[in-house]
Amino acid sequence: MPKLPDLEGLAIFAKVVETRSFVGAAAELGLSKATVSKAVARVEARLGARLFNRTSRRFALTDAGRALAERAARILAEGEAAENDAVAQSATPRGRVRLAVPMSFGLRQVATLLPDFLAEFPDIAIDLHLSDATVDLVGEGFDAALRIGVMPDSSLVARRLCEIGRHVLAAPAYLARHGRPAHPLDLATHRCLSYAQPPNPETWQFSNDAGDNASVRPGGPLRVNNGDALMPALLAGLGIAALPDFIAGEAIADGRAEIILPGWRMPQGALHFVTPSAGPRPARVEALADFLVKRLARPNWPTAPGRSRRATPAATVSRARAR
Repeated sequence: MPKLPDLEGLAIFAKVVETRSFVGAAAELGLSKATVSKAVARVEARLGARLFNRTSRRFALTDAGRALAERAARILAEGEAAENDAVAQSATPRGRVRLAVPMSFGLRQVATLLPDFLAEFPDIAIDLHLSDATVDLVGEGFDAALRIGVMPDSSLVARRLCEIGRHVLAAPAYLARHGRPAHPLDLATHRCLSYAQPPNPETWQFSNDAGDNASVRPGGPLRVNNGDALMPALLAGLGIAALPDFIAGEAIADGRAEIILPGWRMPQGALHFVTPSAGPRPARVEALADFLVKRLARPNWPTAPGRSRRATPAATVSRARAR
C-alpha cells in the first residue's frame, strides 16, 4: 500500500518558503530549528531531490523546490482553513444533535420546548429519538439523552435537572370496590397495573421512616412499556399503578387518582441530561444542555399534595451507568 503524503513536512516546507528562513519558520510554528530542518530533509528524502541550496550567507530554492513551493503553500493554507473552521464549529452552536428521550416525557415536556430552542438556535437541528428503552449512547451514536431514575456510577456523565416524584395510585372507584391496602405486601392481593420493559418484570420497592423495607412484584390485568398507557385503565378503576408526577400529577390534583399507602414511599429519582464522556462537548450539545436545565430545573407539572419540590443546581454533575 502506498505511503500517505508527508503533509506535515510539506506544510513546514511551505512555512520556510514563506518566511525565507528556517529560524523564522520555527518561530512561527513554535518548533525548534532542528525539527524544521528534519522535516524538510524528510521531504527531500522522499522526493529524492534537494529543495534548497543553503550556505551560511545564501538561501535559495532549487528547481525542485520552486516546483513544489506553490502546491505546498496550498496544502498549508487548506490545513489552516480547515482547522479554523473546526475551531469555529466547536465554539459556535451549530450542527445536528441526536437526543434520546423517554417516550411520555418527550411528548409531554421536551417536544413542547423544542420550538423555543430552535428559534433561539436556528443553526442547530435536533434528531429526537423517543423510546422508553435505554439506548446505548456511544454504540448508537447519540450525542445526549434525558434519563429518569437513580443514576449509578459509570463512564457516562449525568447533569441533574430536577426531581421526579413517583407514587402508588388508585382511582376512587377501585378503592370503593376492592378496599384500600394498608401495607405494601397487601398489594399481592390487589389488581396492579405495571410498567416494565420486556423481558424484565417490574418490582415495586418501598421504605418508611422507621427503616422498614418492602418489595412487591405487581400482578394484574395490564402490563405496558409506556407509562401513559396505564392512565386509562387506572382512571377506569381497573387497578393500582405506580406513576411519576409528570404523568399522573393532574389526575392527583383533581382527585381522579389518589395516592395510597401513606407513610410508605418509593425511591425518588431525578431527571438527568446524560452525555457519553466528561471531555469537551460541542457547543451545540452544551447549548441544548443549558437550555433544558433552565427550562426543566423548575418543572411546570403538578406535584403530589404536601410534597415540596427543590430546584436542582445547574452545575450538579455525576457519573451515570453506561447502558
